[in-house]
Amino acid sequence: MSDTLTPATGVIRVLIVDDEPELTELLSVAVTAAGWQPYVAQDGYGALRAARRYGPHAVVLDGMLPDLDGIQVLRRLRYENARLPVLMLTARDAVEYRVDGLSSGADDYVTKPFSLDEVMLRLSGLLRRSGAGDVVGDEGVRVLGDLVLGERTREVRRGGTPISLTAKEFDLLRFLMNHPRQVLSKTQILDHVWNSSFDGGGNLVEVYVYGLRAKIDKERRPMIHTVRGAGYVIRAADDEA
Repeated sequence: MSDTLTPATGVIRVLIVDDEPELTELLSVAVTAAGWQPYVAQDGYGALRAARRYGPHAVVLDGMLPDLDGIQVLRRLRYENARLPVLMLTARDAVEYRVDGLSSGADDYVTKPFSLDEVMLRLSGLLRRSGAGDVVGDEGVRVLGDLVLGERTREVRRGGTPISLTAKEFDLLRFLMNHPRQVLSKTQILDHVWNSSFDGGGNLVEVYVYGLRAKIDKERRPMIHTVRGAGYVIRAADDEA
């Protein structure tokens, strides 16, 4: 898959990490046939970059990569997104290695050579248990990094974790996500979210942004930022200002 791809919206995104082109091609075809969007990385550092860029809903990760060990990649993925489903692939069938992978955060394990049907069944199970399809199936889905907003379902998840918002917090987040990396003034937010420009509205916006930030950014890398004297901006956690 080309590194110029942008994150697909409205579909489940699966990151496939392996240095064997034939295997990644096979898995990509199977993932596409399942109605999902595959992304491919052939080494550990590429996998970490792709995970930050595309915000996958699941990862198929080889245990042996040319740069970082698969367990190292797994631990870094887990550090950045504790709930990201990860299916490990490995040519090693030693019990100790499987235990090491599972204890490091892998959700499931398949030993090479494997049955493609088994891999897809296990991957489907991980996605189902993570609830990825609940929001992604929404035609009005919005995705920014690991933050997903479902228009029809009015569900919000970050890193796979559901976030409960009030109706007005949801409207505010939707407006921000409709304009990623754009600084929005309090007046613009008031006009579009409250359809009003009454005096004192700036304080109302401050209160709601504060509450929204407390839920979206709690114990995570911040996405909602204050631009002093100008307004507010939302961007993916790994984006540079």
